[in-house]
Amino acid sequence: MKKVGCIHAHYSNINYLEKVFSPSDVEFLHFVDPGLMHCIQAGHSLSRADAQAKVREQIEWVANCQVDAILITCTNYIALLEEAVLTTAVPVIKIDVPFFESLCQMKEPQTIVFSNPATVEGTMSRLYQYATAHQKSIDIEVAVIENSFNLIMNGLKEEYRQKIVEGLEQLSENNRVLSVAQLSMVEAAKQVENKTSTKIMNPLETLKTSIHNLNL
Repeated sequence: MKKVGCIHAHYSNINYLEKVFSPSDVEFLHFVDPGLMHCIQAGHSLSRADAQAKVREQIEWVANCQVDAILITCTNYIALLEEAVLTTAVPVIKIDVPFFESLCQMKEPQTIVFSNPATVEGTMSRLYQYATAHQKSIDIEVAVIENSFNLIMNGLKEEYRQKIVEGLEQLSENNRVLSVAQLSMVEAAKQVENKTSTKIMNPLETLKTSIHNLNL
């Protein structure tokens, strides 16, 4: 049994992981801390250096819980992690790396969809860095489903899902390859896939393959 410690910015991500990996040989140990993302938003006093130190502290804490690997599901955490100096030898899985690999394999024009505008800059910066490092050319545009992320943050899961469904249905009419950037959007993406027969890529599918291929 592989034991993976997960660091989330919101508790809603737990169910997505548990559902897609059940049954499997993976056991998840979940750690949820939405506070860091609130503290680094505009108008708050937490410096980037302090935020990086907090991410490093959290990762080292999880590593001490005798896990085989650590999964980071929040893209803003991942962006901060890029600049943090880690001392742990436990493998750290960034949820968007296998996702980026899949996006970079696409030749058709794409649209990557977000609900949280605060994650766009960090995610897209890392995607372009990945594409450059792997000598891939990617034709991709960003769409944000406005006024949606506050719903999930306030516990309005059904209202959030419906908002994402409506946004994805509208975007599916543009004849571009669609993907959703956040775990919280996967359930709505699956619903739109079933209704419209439009394939919508998501980081959960690529993550499943990545974790099962881990040599732990």
